[in-house]
Amino acid sequence: MSTEYRKTSEALGRLTDRQFAVTQDDATEPPFRNEYWDNHEAGIYVDVVSGQPLFSSTDKFESGSGWPSFTRPIDDAAVVNKTDRSLWMTRTEVRSSGADSHLGHLFDDGPRDAGGLRYCMNSAAMRFVPVSELEAQGYGAYLPLFRESRAS
Repeated sequence: MSTEYRKTSEALGRLTDRQFAVTQDDATEPPFRNEYWDNHEAGIYVDVVSGQPLFSSTDKFESGSGWPSFTRPIDDAAVVNKTDRSLWMTRTEVRSSGADSHLGHLFDDGPRDAGGLRYCMNSAAMRFVPVSELEAQGYGAYLPLFRESRAS
């Protein structure tokens, strides 16, 4: 998609305290006490700051971690991986490519049959758009993801 997604002061002003802490200050929300860890509805997850599409429910899986987990991003260009050496360890941080929002971390303990990756994301960094609202909210280009998944 050719849409430009970026961070603006207006967008930052609409964030809750938790959303700001997670996306701008690299915080982590508590496991099992966040909005999407157990969401099973079909749709896409977009950057809460910019609206950039990040993940699809077709790639979401139950990791048992207490955070929403995905096997891959909706588009490889949607996220940027960075080395995170905080907390006395080295991890791979995942950020949105458009607004540079902190999203979560990437681990290699995901489902082997889907590539083995686990994108462990913070719900506070994302907004969920149900399939029924994709067209109305300007994400109609992602409808084929769900037509294909229903056909298989």
